[in-house]
Amino acid sequence: MSRFGRKSTMLLTLLLLLFTSGCWSSKEIEDLSVYVGLGLDVAEESKFEKSINKQGGHYPKNNVFTATVQIVPRVGGKQEKQNSSTSSSSGSSSGQSFLNEQLTGDSLIQIFRQFALRRDRPLIGHHLKVVIVSQELSKKYSLEQLLDFILRDNDIRPSSLVLVSKGRALEALSSNEPGEIPAVYLKGLVDNAYRTNKIIPGVTLAKLDGKMQSGSSFLLQNVLTADGEHKFSGAGIYKGKTKRWIGTLNQTDLEGLSWITGEAQGGALKTYAPKDGHTIVYEIGSTKSKITPQVHGDDISFHVKVESEGQLMEDWSVPEIPATEKYIQELEVQFADTAKEQMHQVLNKMQNTYRVEVGGFGEQLRMKYPKVWKKVKKNWDETFCQIPVTYDVKMKIKDYGSSTD
Repeated sequence: MSRFGRKSTMLLTLLLLLFTSGCWSSKEIEDLSVYVGLGLDVAEESKFEKSINKQGGHYPKNNVFTATVQIVPRVGGKQEKQNSSTSSSSGSSSGQSFLNEQLTGDSLIQIFRQFALRRDRPLIGHHLKVVIVSQELSKKYSLEQLLDFILRDNDIRPSSLVLVSKGRALEALSSNEPGEIPAVYLKGLVDNAYRTNKIIPGVTLAKLDGKMQSGSSFLLQNVLTADGEHKFSGAGIYKGKTKRWIGTLNQTDLEGLSWITGEAQGGALKTYAPKDGHTIVYEIGSTKSKITPQVHGDDISFHVKVESEGQLMEDWSVPEIPATEKYIQELEVQFADTAKEQMHQVLNKMQNTYRVEVGGFGEQLRMKYPKVWKKVKKNWDETFCQIPVTYDVKMKIKDYGSSTD
């Protein structure tokens, strides 16, 4: 390269540096309060709030709900001690890697701005993992009302998971395990769906918004808490018209629902031998399900066809019964009957107990018979309660584990 060429290249490089954008308006993460969990409960002011209000720190509001934000990483030194003393969560105890802070009011955005009056580091929601709404609060108010700000806020990712808690959401965001961050822990539990068919597909803010806009009823994974430990158990049912909690499906119901939807890709199906009553367990390998709507005039019906393949993984028969072809066929029928019982149980709850449709039947009707769907979609939950549903289940035991000859 000539001398002129080298000088021209150097000059061009220097000019480009002048126009290169930088993070001139950025803030260091150490200067922010990153919250990863948000819990919403029925209003219950903390001791800190009551004390501040007595001193004139009150502002015009109604006590509608209490918001809990789970902040990580915890800041050290004097500031941490001050904030820990104002928190009502077990997360403020020594050795915990998070801090739960609460405020009560009737506007979520106003509550978030109130945190600016008590924390020198502003809240940032870019890393929000989980939103937990208590069962009691979502009985009183619709999710559209409670999550309106969350769904509008551009700082919050639409991939955040939404859960419902049996007890207080604050308890679901608390932990006695040193080093554990409950919001991250709960988000990770959804990934275990390949091991069990008692976990529904994760409902993110984006999916929830779509479900609410459609007007259809839906489910949210339910969280139980005891002694600082958490467990997914069943799912909360939300009525499409009101977006409020109306009941719960238990673990067996979710198993039955997974056969209907074809989402049973892992887990154990337990039954008992008809002759001696011993435990027998089938491990799910794969499942295929097809919901077929049938329309004859004004009459609508559905047929569900389920096919599953798996392994015989546990057999308590004593003495051990040889795995003959006849014996395996008998077990396949037994497992299929058990799956049918689970399906019947959840269908009965949908059509008779709660009178909602959360199994995907309406979606199949919409795709195959769009004109019929337009006629019935307005009152679909009520219509579905009168529609007959039949089902056929086939189980195939592919192998019997490594202990069988």
